[in-house]
Amino acid sequence: MTTTYWEEEMETLPRAGLESIQLRRLRRLVARVYDKVEPYRRKMDAAGIKPDDIRTLADLQKLPFTYKDDLRDNYPFGLFTVPLDEVVRVHASSGTTGKSTVVGYTRKDIDTWANLMARAMTCAGAGRGDIVHNAYGYGLFTGGLGAHYGAERLGAAVIPVSGGNTKRQITIMQDFGPTVLMSTPSYALNLAETMETMGVDPATLSLRIGIFGAEPWSENMREEVEKKLNIRAVDIYGLSEVIGPGVAMECLDSSGGMHIFEDHFLPEIIDPDTGRVLPPGELGELVFTTLTKEAIPLIRYRTKDISRLFYETCACGRTLVRMEKVTGRTDDMLIIRGVNVFPSQVEHVLVGIEGVEPHYQIVVEREGNLDTMQVQVEVSERTFSDEIRILENLAKKIQVEIKDLLGVTCTVKLVEPRTIQRSEGKAQRVFDKRKL
Repeated sequence: MTTTYWEEEMETLPRAGLESIQLRRLRRLVARVYDKVEPYRRKMDAAGIKPDDIRTLADLQKLPFTYKDDLRDNYPFGLFTVPLDEVVRVHASSGTTGKSTVVGYTRKDIDTWANLMARAMTCAGAGRGDIVHNAYGYGLFTGGLGAHYGAERLGAAVIPVSGGNTKRQITIMQDFGPTVLMSTPSYALNLAETMETMGVDPATLSLRIGIFGAEPWSENMREEVEKKLNIRAVDIYGLSEVIGPGVAMECLDSSGGMHIFEDHFLPEIIDPDTGRVLPPGELGELVFTTLTKEAIPLIRYRTKDISRLFYETCACGRTLVRMEKVTGRTDDMLIIRGVNVFPSQVEHVLVGIEGVEPHYQIVVEREGNLDTMQVQVEVSERTFSDEIRILENLAKKIQVEIKDLLGVTCTVKLVEPRTIQRSEGKAQRVFDKRKL
């Protein structure tokens, strides 16, 4: 296929030119943050760092990290670098504990975000004339409005359907003819399942591309979504704290990995335990510095997402660094009897087994001093009607494959079709009852 770019010059810039832009923006950012944001100034003073000490990109490592707790501790607007009368939009994450993390946008920030989302959607092969079915949630969550503004900037038509009312969404797909679906991958599967119950053949719809993000998802789930919805599924990455969706995007030519728009977001991979910067290709925690944000720039923000970086030029011609698909986070990683377990690893096993559906829950409990893990997984309609012996063998097969891949013993509970709660946003996969 012929690669289409949104901003070809920037997307294909030789690394020396890109790094020159990054350094100029980094130095300007550090000086502004030091001057305007007292919590950052305190941190830098404590580390013995002044803005003039940042002379090269390598000097980024001298700067202290920013954590999610820094946003919570300065709730709601304590990390803003502009007065509130310059802020035109506020978003907030739905924190599961404590206060939400609040982010603000100036008019220029919104313009930058829309442009980056248009760039991202172009990577996926979307363009002017497409109709975008936007099933990301609207509201304080950044997904819906981020995708919306990006699609409009691209010149596509947007259906702002948001999440929920799944049967109505499918009717809209039939009637309006959208060509691009944007949602979480778990909701895409929910849509596919509902189509099946409604007797709707995805091949009769106009959908050709799915842009999915907001939660980790495996390669096996990608294949499942593509098969069930008859589309090409691509990965988008972002965090509300960094800007929202549009930080990185997979292209259609990529042999793996999402292009980070590093003219705006400077990435690092660190050892999550020591904070040491790791070389290209090594697995670790992803850290971002926002180079162009006005309202709430972040320096060395620890995402807790696990990934790695590849600097080789992509087959699409983009020189922008690629990040490996995030398969887990340091904070949703489960440690079961000393073994690190990510939900996406369990998903990888389940999607590859015939007779079960890609809907599951992991329940972790503590019996005495021993951690136990149970995987609850739905079986297909056909399998559910099979005799008990077949179901027992299926449960045993899943147990063995999880043990082989993860090195941890679990129990497997097969449940009836459609009994695990469906998500209209991010799917909740893990119930860790050890904390209760």
